[in-house]
Amino acid sequence: MVIIAICLIRASYTSSRQVEMGTVEKSAPKPPPWEAFPFLKRYHGGIRTLIPKKENTPEYPHDQQQALTNTTLFKLETKPLPKSIAFDPYPEAEQGLPEKHECFLDAENTVKIPRVHYYPGVVKSFPEAVMGSSDVLGLRDDICFERFGRLGPYGYGYSVKRGGTGAGLHGDREGAEDLWTGPGSSIEIDYSSIEWVKVQSACARKNAGRFAPAEKAGEDLFLHLHPNGGQAAEDNGAKSEPSPMEDDSIIGKGDEPEVPVSANETGAQAEKARGNVALLPRTAILIRTWWDFHYTVEDIVYLRSLIAELSLLSGGEFAVHFLVHVRDDNVPIWADKKIYDRILENALPPEFRGMGILWSERQMGLIYGGIQESFFRDLPVHGVYRSTFMPVQYFSHQHPEYDFVWNWEMDVRYTGHWYHFFDQVRKWTKAQPRKGLWERNGRFYIPSVHGSWEDFKQMVRVQTEMGTNSPNNIWSGLKPPSGNSIPGSRTVQAKSDKSIWGPEPPPDVLTNQNDPEPPTTYEKDKYEWGVGEEADLITFNPLFDPDGTTWFFTEDITGYNTTSSLPPRRAAITTTSRLSKRLLTLMHRETVLKRHTMFSEMWPASVSLHHGLKAVYAPHPMYIDRDWPPSYLAAVMNG
Repeated sequence: MVIIAICLIRASYTSSRQVEMGTVEKSAPKPPPWEAFPFLKRYHGGIRTLIPKKENTPEYPHDQQQALTNTTLFKLETKPLPKSIAFDPYPEAEQGLPEKHECFLDAENTVKIPRVHYYPGVVKSFPEAVMGSSDVLGLRDDICFERFGRLGPYGYGYSVKRGGTGAGLHGDREGAEDLWTGPGSSIEIDYSSIEWVKVQSACARKNAGRFAPAEKAGEDLFLHLHPNGGQAAEDNGAKSEPSPMEDDSIIGKGDEPEVPVSANETGAQAEKARGNVALLPRTAILIRTWWDFHYTVEDIVYLRSLIAELSLLSGGEFAVHFLVHVRDDNVPIWADKKIYDRILENALPPEFRGMGILWSERQMGLIYGGIQESFFRDLPVHGVYRSTFMPVQYFSHQHPEYDFVWNWEMDVRYTGHWYHFFDQVRKWTKAQPRKGLWERNGRFYIPSVHGSWEDFKQMVRVQTEMGTNSPNNIWSGLKPPSGNSIPGSRTVQAKSDKSIWGPEPPPDVLTNQNDPEPPTTYEKDKYEWGVGEEADLITFNPLFDPDGTTWFFTEDITGYNTTSSLPPRRAAITTTSRLSKRLLTLMHRETVLKRHTMFSEMWPASVSLHHGLKAVYAPHPMYIDRDWPPSYLAAVMNG
């Protein structure tokens, strides 16, 4: 009782003093250390300061002992504006490959697709990428894209009355007319009359001889309710109605007239020619959006560039579609075609209508039923946040004509050319050997710290084999001390890391899936296994092991036996990625047959790990706006 009385007297005295002195201002928390780093200044030097890349001294990154104090480095020189040049990253026709037929923006084949323009050189003192590398991926970093050359072909820089967006009409417009003048130039495109679904479908049919014939699509059995799984209807000659998930732009159906394969080749000739050429894979780009998304002018220009550069100018190698989330589960889009069509009609801007596919979380619950509901962090297991890839899995199941699918977020932007970027990333990931791949995947590549890619590759090998306890080893802090260590010691050497070599399945993984097996042992392989093999998963952030980290969703695992331990897993922040049909089929089957799933950013990578598929983090160039010391940046990003 005496202690309680003393505590109450003390609290009363403290309260009285606070009333007398007024409110005590608490000091603001200290800002993050990197906010003290100065901003870089040479990202916006202007195209009149362009110089050849080999003559450039980048503002960043630089040796801290040789800080850029020379004021002449930033001295601007007035130069005449050079003429911009059309950018053409598309490969020339090769022997043994099918012929590509040019696509147009109109049915009469008269309106050519305008080309993106660039200027040779880089802005004087333009910083280098601090993470990733253009050189490693084979991207052009010796040229400069500016707003009129990059966006002008898609309506930027001319009025709405002439079919443009009305943006970019004021201020400095020098160089804006280069797109529409000179040899080989196009006319300004009136985009108000473009129907992209018809243009893309016509292009795909014109180039059908370049791709393998489409496989039979999966059946919507729960929608059709045909006796005997649809066999009776087929035997009686009845024609079943198409699934609402089917899109005219994907499978070539629609109201527009048939377009011949080419002016000089019949369909039969094209089919015969397929036996003598190497057919190309086909890729779908799924733009993730929702039914009441507000499309700005900038969004429209960006979407036009994706369709033109990836689908049309490539001769149908890619097909762009919108995966539209209906965010009201009470709307039965799976049960009434009129409802489906009405919502789809209003979900996209007029020029993109016909390219959308609707889905809802309740629909995913019907397709992938029986999954245990945990409401992890109060979120439903079929929700878009926890199960982003469920509709992508089902799309791939319904459309096996696509060998690969890009899950593409609406807020992703790229200042360069889309096809050049996608094609170089594909080629680089295809060339990567599997030996040490998962270990390299787990780290950011920082050239100013790690040196060349070969140096980085060997550094990762040494860290994996020797367990080097270094700030640049992302796993060092998670490894337990060795058995001979003194309890409480902080100076012990970490254990070596286990190299991933082949499938790493948990006990209850789906079996008998023809998972790839290593042709030899890890030690005997000469960095040969995997070279020339297309990646099943491509990400733009490292594929890290979430076990033991503070990441919120490391334990968002559904359907697996976790009584003894959690299954092995990997994750990549953001869901923008390319997935193969093989990977999506495994994800679909794991979810349907085993009731397995994980958090969105963990699911594709973990299935790849379990089944021994090839997953690759592509170290694309990334820039920062402050003068971080590179070694400090490396310790933060790979710590």
